[in-house]
Amino acid sequence: MMIHVRTKIQRPDKEIVEAFKGYASATIHEASGRKGYISARIKPIASGIKVCGPAFTVQCPAGDNMMLHKALELAQPGDVIVATVGGAEEYGYWGDLMSVSAVARKLGGLCIEGCIRDKEDIAELGFPVFSTGLCIRGTGKGTLGLINYITVFGGQSIQPGDLIVGDDDGLVLVRREDCAEVLQKTMSRVNAEVIKAKALSTGISSVEYNNLGPKFVEAGLVEE
Repeated sequence: MMIHVRTKIQRPDKEIVEAFKGYASATIHEASGRKGYISARIKPIASGIKVCGPAFTVQCPAGDNMMLHKALELAQPGDVIVATVGGAEEYGYWGDLMSVSAVARKLGGLCIEGCIRDKEDIAELGFPVFSTGLCIRGTGKGTLGLINYITVFGGQSIQPGDLIVGDDDGLVLVRREDCAEVLQKTMSRVNAEVIKAKALSTGISSVEYNNLGPKFVEAGLVEE
């Protein structure tokens, strides 16, 4: 018998998730060795939106959002619903009433490789949503999909419980098992950037500070 919904997933320690909330997605991406980049097509619906939490993965059939309603029922506080839609992006898979429910249930956000609607109302609620766009086209509620299976989202293979972090610059994935290591590397990178910013504020060029001169010579730069 096919199991459509897996209810038990492993999540990163709550302390680690909380710590990641203080860091930018771009910094995390660089610190992890430039891993985890999620397609820039998936954008925050408003400026200033941030998301950080374990992925609660949902695979919706094209044009049907029934499994998103099931995810709303099952996801735990802090979880980020990460949804794919079978490639049929131009439907309004998520709206204001679903966001009201998500806020009441203390979910961490929605990241969907598809469209949503009611953007202004959702932004006013303060519920973090990243999507590929907006669409008023209605969805059906009658076809089963999958919850908490591995899914390909924004070019990344995402396991339930992997960490999703997003802000104005975009989304990044951190594997659950790598979270502690990437957090330490992120903290170290931030400290190094503070030192670098102080040096650059003196007027030294980034070419000199980063010792890029030899690289320009190697690349064949010609100046006149």
